[in-house]
Amino acid sequence: MARSKQRSNRKASGGRYHSGKRGKKKYELVGFPAMTKVDPKTKLRAKRVLGGHNKYSLLTTNKINVFDKKGKATITEILNVVENPANPNLVRRNIMTKGAIVETKLGRARVTNRPGQEGGINGVLI
Repeated sequence: MARSKQRSNRKASGGRYHSGKRGKKKYELVGFPAMTKVDPKTKLRAKRVLGGHNKYSLLTTNKINVFDKKGKATITEILNVVENPANPNLVRRNIMTKGAIVETKLGRARVTNRPGQEGGINGVLI
């Protein structure tokens, strides 16, 4: 059975949605998580979204755009994942999500975007 995003039981007007009246819509289905890993080879996956546009999901990479205190961006290499407040098990598998702390050549950086949704990794130095 397909997984779907949970929709609210209430309409904007305050009325109720009655369940069981229709099946799942395509735009309500949930995609699989990207589980972006550290790897020298960069891999992207494209997904068609509403309006015929593409959303790029980052599967593997070892590059990150790091911003320092002054706002200057530098592309550097990711060495490994140090900490992930979302789930400690992701650290062992070197999986990066938003909020993960990664070790780079410039020092530790916190991931500030969602690599599985945006196709790149941005971070700020800690």
